[in-house]
Amino acid sequence: MKALIQRLWAFAHTKLFWLLTAAFAAGIVFWGGFNTAMEWTNREAFCISCHEMEKNVFVEYRNTIHYQNRTGVRATCPDCHVPKEWGPKMWRKIQASNEVLHKILGSIDTPEKFNAKRPVLAQHEWDRMKANDSQECRNCHNFTYMDYAEQNSRAATRHQVAFTAGQTCIDCHKGIAHTLPPIAQPIGAHKEGELVLPPSSAASDSASGH
Repeated sequence: MKALIQRLWAFAHTKLFWLLTAAFAAGIVFWGGFNTAMEWTNREAFCISCHEMEKNVFVEYRNTIHYQNRTGVRATCPDCHVPKEWGPKMWRKIQASNEVLHKILGSIDTPEKFNAKRPVLAQHEWDRMKANDSQECRNCHNFTYMDYAEQNSRAATRHQVAFTAGQTCIDCHKGIAHTLPPIAQPIGAHKEGELVLPPSSAASDSASGH
């Protein structure tokens, strides 16, 4: 034991020890700074810091139940558009670099440009949410704990049929927080035999809190 302590003491006075110590400390500082930056860019205030978002989709979102409701529980921009899990979150941040590029290019810097590209932008987000089983929705709305007795009869019936058919939130609830773009097929349209919830029904169910 004494020999081990002597070796450790001797190692503590070597350049390698101080190099490793400095690298460890730098790693902690970097990791802390990295996570701080991630959280800072994961705020609603950051999301609407550009006029493309503030003057378009944010205005629409403020008129929905996800912004203001009887319980005061809000779903902000990152709650719906950025996964909470670390891996998917990092991938989403990498994808966002393309959005920064288009901000610089001015691709959607006017309402006219934004609305012209709205169908493409919306479809990309619908596809993403479909691929991850509407994970962002389900972070708050857990199917397992839905009390159908507290829902209106139409919503309760459709939810149960949809879950049995393997559908996910975004299949029927497109346009729940933003204006729907012109599209060639009905909202929620899927392969034959699956449930289709029209936009009007989705809106009415949402407005009633279901």
